[in-house]
Parts: sequence; C-alpha cells; structure tokens
Amino acid sequence: QLQASGGGLVQAGGSLRLDCAASGGTFIMMGWYRQAPGKQRELVATITNSGGTNYAESVKGRFTISSDNAKSTIYLQMSSLKPEDTAVYYCNAKQLVPPMNYWGQGTQVTVSS
Repeated sequence: QLQASGGGLVQAGGSLRLDCAASGGTFIMMGWYRQAPGKQRELVATITNSGGTNYAESVKGRFTISSDNAKSTIYLQMSSLKPEDTAVYYCNAKQLVPPMNYWGQGTQVTVSS
C-alpha cells in the first residue's frame, strides 16, 4: 500500500527528501512519523487530502510536507537537518471508509554531526 524511499546519510545542515507512494485506497490524510532508538514513534508532519498541513514543533521551519494527488504521493523535504533528526521515518496513511491506518516499511535517516 505504501512505498517509502529517499532516506540516507547526510551531514548536519544538509537536506534530504523522502517520498511515499500510496496505492489501493482513498486516503483522507497521509504523513510521516519517526522513531529514534529507544524512543517512541512520533509525528513529524501530516497533510490532508485538501492540503492542510500539521508539523511537529521540532521540525517547523525546516521540513515541508507536500503531495501530488495525481500520483498519490507525498513528499517530505527536510532541510537544516540536525543529528537529533536521526531516526527511522515511517509513512502513514489514514483511510476513512473502511477506517484503516496503513504504515510503510520505514526508511532510515542518519544525520552526522
């Protein structure tokens, strides 16, 4: 259902873009979550099917979430990356009917200092 790509290793201050392609459903909201070692999974950013966005305070001004509805794909442009952004990033999609919550396979983002 969800295919994420674009993770990797980058130096602090650098940029990366994550892509997530969805298939097989109609989603009212998609987004990115992340989980660092020893920590709980946390919200990074979400975007609704009408374009409304929401960001974690820790990434506001540095990350931008966007979507291409024709391709059923969302993007997370990450800039000014910090070592504390290091985590496995998971794509998420929420379906209304029937109510379902899908997760992608996760992609590793590592920011070196």
